[in-house]
Parts: sequence; structure tokens; C-alpha cells
Amino acid sequence: MSPIVLMSTPMTSVSALAPASPVVTAAGTSASAFPWLTLIGAIPLLGALLLFALPGRAQVGRALALGFSLLAFVVSVVAATRFDPGSTAQFQLGERLEWIPQFGVSYSLGVDGMGIAMIVMSTIIVPVCVLAGWHDVPEGGRRRNVYFAWMLLLEAMIIGVFASTDVFLFYVFFEAMLVPVYFLIGSYGGPQRHAAATKFLLVSLAGGLVMLAAVIGVYVLGPGGPDGFLVERLTGLSFDPLVERLLFVGFFLAFAIKAPMWPVHTWLPQAASQATPATSTLLVGILDKVGTFGMIRFCLQMFPEASRWATPVVIVLALVSIVFGAAVAIGQDDMLRLIAYTSISHFGFIVLGIFAFTHVAGAGSVLYMVNHGFSTAAMFLMAGMLAQRRGSVRISDYGGWQRVTPVLAGCFLVTGLATLSLPGMGSFVSEFLVMLGTFQRYPWAAAVSSLGIILAAIYILLWYQRVMTGPKPEGLERVPDLTGREKWVMAPLIAAFLVLGFYPAPVLDVINPSVSSTLQHAGVTEPRPTNPAPAGAMNGSAK
Repeated sequence: MSPIVLMSTPMTSVSALAPASPVVTAAGTSASAFPWLTLIGAIPLLGALLLFALPGRAQVGRALALGFSLLAFVVSVVAATRFDPGSTAQFQLGERLEWIPQFGVSYSLGVDGMGIAMIVMSTIIVPVCVLAGWHDVPEGGRRRNVYFAWMLLLEAMIIGVFASTDVFLFYVFFEAMLVPVYFLIGSYGGPQRHAAATKFLLVSLAGGLVMLAAVIGVYVLGPGGPDGFLVERLTGLSFDPLVERLLFVGFFLAFAIKAPMWPVHTWLPQAASQATPATSTLLVGILDKVGTFGMIRFCLQMFPEASRWATPVVIVLALVSIVFGAAVAIGQDDMLRLIAYTSISHFGFIVLGIFAFTHVAGAGSVLYMVNHGFSTAAMFLMAGMLAQRRGSVRISDYGGWQRVTPVLAGCFLVTGLATLSLPGMGSFVSEFLVMLGTFQRYPWAAAVSSLGIILAAIYILLWYQRVMTGPKPEGLERVPDLTGREKWVMAPLIAAFLVLGFYPAPVLDVINPSVSSTLQHAGVTEPRPTNPAPAGAMNGSAK
């Protein structure tokens, strides 16, 4: 095991910060002349409020939801074109207004490469979920309008999480996300939806309350003042080692629950199996990324010494998540629970890359979050399309469906291959980077994680075999193949992980600077190669 080499991290200078004013830019944040981030979040928020206000007889709710979500996507793309990967600012597109100056709370937004990537990914997946959930509420009327309103409200909260540069504001959005998810599961899910929604809410709230105590502790022990919750001011501070470790645990526990990691994962399989496929997609494809996003943004940057201290335990937990999730997925008969357990395994890879403390693994983890969002969305929605036709999510109720629905079977196969990280798919690039970067510092951990790749091939291929191959099923001659709407649902997702599989460079170019900045704040250097090149090899003199 290569030791982690410490670097001296610059201390935050309180006197260097400008005095507070109604609109001001914090040190380390590049101000934006236009409030792009606020606009991206305000569009779905406005759409949600409009849907809540629609009369029950109105039948245009889902069309409005699709329109607002597509508009948010367009604005996010425009905002992404204004993001400069070569900028030296810690955050760009910055906005800040005083909110509760007596307690150091401000409405402060900004994004780095990781943040803008997560926002664009979210705005792609939400309209896909709206289109996929077109018939989730067959009774129509107000109940349908409210269903899509909760989706848009969840999108607004998620944008706020990924854009917040004030720790308290982040916490507000972090907890506010629970409300729409609770109602999406509890009001529109399966027969055990109330139990699943309640368990999700209570477990998430427990982790959130622990994090709230840590958030308050950071402010009290930090520089304080009207800007006392800004990430820039809390990065590089020096805490007592014991205090820093306690604060780290407070944040990490909440993020591990959200991610989810073993052993605080138990809420996910039940929630995913009881929610509608569109809700499960939002839950696992986007919302769970908040956990790993928070580990990078807050744990590594604000508590570097504690992050290094906790690394051995976190790596072991990540490896257990990888192997446990994949092994349990093999034995599942419920398609939605199977996908949930595969996600536990995939999140293990993401966490492993984060705490490997190498640039390659870190970039792979962030790219993995993007790729996993698309591939998992496709898996959940494919399972929903099958269940809509067969009336069951049990794998044992299927067989021979490629003879009845060949286009659906083809999309299912491509999505499955992306999930098991076949070369040419986006997940392969990110998984390879995670393992390569992990091997640079922890070869034994990279070796153990390879079991997850083997098990992934087993559960995906067995799933396809049991559902799609075999004799043509009787009585299903009139089962329709993918409709035009369903093809529009699958097309952007499949295109995403194919494009990222063959040409991930544009996304990596955006991600890399933020990964380098995080490692610098974490106080680590790249491990030296174990087999250095011979002298003169770089100038071509080696034979």
C-alpha cells in the first residue's frame, strides 16, 4: 500500500474577503452577469406550482411538465456553454444574496466541473422520466397533475443541491428533496408503498439530523461572520483532529445513507421496488448521486485530515458494497430490486474511486456518476415497460420475449451491456478509470473490486436469458413492441452511454480541473509509478 503524501493546504484568510453587500461575489467564485443557476432551478419550480394550481379537470398537466422540463434542459445546456474549464476560480456562474446574515447564511450558488455535469445530467433524465411516466396515473385529473408536479419540484431541489456553495443552503435543499420523493413513493407506488416511503423518510431524516449537528459545528468552529457557511471560507481551515473527525463522520453518514452504501442501504431495495419506474429512476439515477457528490464537495475539501484518517474503513465498506450488491442481485426475482442492488454495487465503485485519492480514480468516479445515471435510468424504465405489458415485475413470469418484442429486447440488451460495463459503453470508461486509479495506490482494493465486474456479467446475462430467450410465450401474440413514445424515452439514454463510451473527452475536460482542485484541498499528491521509465526513455534514447 502506497502511503498518502501530505501537502500543505492554504489557510482561508478572513481579512481577505470583501465586506458583505446585497449582491456580492465570494472569494474563489466567478460571478455571472446573468443568474443562470437560479433560472435552471426556477423553471421546474414554476412548472410544479402551475401544476399544483391546475383544476382537476385539466388534462394538460403532463404536457406542461414535459415542456417545463425540456426548457430547463435547454437552459442548462446554454449555461454549460458559459462554463470555462480553464478558469482558475473554484466556482463559476456565481450568484450570492444575503439571506440570514445574523447566522452567516446566504443564497450562494456556483458550480465547478462536477456540479455542471450533474446538473446537465439531471435535466436530461427528468424529461425522459416525465415521458416514461405518461400513463403512470391512468385516472388522470388532479391526481395525475400532482404526480408530475412532484417530479418537477424534485428537479428544482436537486438543481439547488448541485449548485449550492453555502453549506446551510445545501442542507436546506438536501432535506427538501425528501418531501417530493416521499409523496411520489407513498401516493403512487405499489401495495407496500406507505411502508417504503416511511422507511425512506425516517432513515434519510436520521442521517440529515446528524449532518445538521455537524453543519452547526462547522459554523461555530469556523470563521463565523455573515459569510460563515460559504464553502470557500470553510475550505482549508484547521480544526482540532478529534473535532474534525467527528464533523467528518456527521457529514459522511448522511451522504453514505443517501448514496447508498452498505450497511446503510436497506431503504433502497424496498423504495425502488414499490415506487413507479419513473420515480425509481429519479431516486437512483439522480437523487442518490447527491451522496457521492457531497463526499467530494464537503468531506474531502472541508475535512482533508479526517478523510485520510477514514480512508481504510471507507475503502473496505466500498468493497463490501461492490461485492455484496452484485452477489445479492444475482438471486433476485424482482426486476426493480435487482436494479437497486446493482446500484449499491456501482456506488461502491464510485466511493472507492473518491477515496483512492488519485486524479484518475477521482475523474472516473465523477464520470461514473454521470454514466450510472443514464444506464440505471434505462434499466428501470425498461423494467417498467416490461411490467406494463406483462403486469408483473417477477423475472420468473417471463421468457421468450425477444420473439414477441424484438425492438424492446434489443434495447434491453444494449442497456444491460452498458450496465455490465462492456467496452464501447460509457460505464466501461468510468469503471476502468476508477480501477486504474485505485490500483495506483491500493492494488489489493482494485483486485477485490474486479469481482464486481465478474458478478455484473452474471446477473445481467442471466436476467436477459430468463426474460428474453426461450420458446415464444403463449397468449402474448398481441403484446405491442416499443411504441413511438417509448422509443423517444430510450433513444437519448442509449445515445448518452454510447457517445460517452466512444468520446468521453468533452465531459472529462470539464471534470478534470475540479478533481485536481479537490485533491489539492485534500492535501494529497499522486503516487509515484511503481515501475518508472528507464533513464532517457522520455527523450527516445532508451533501447
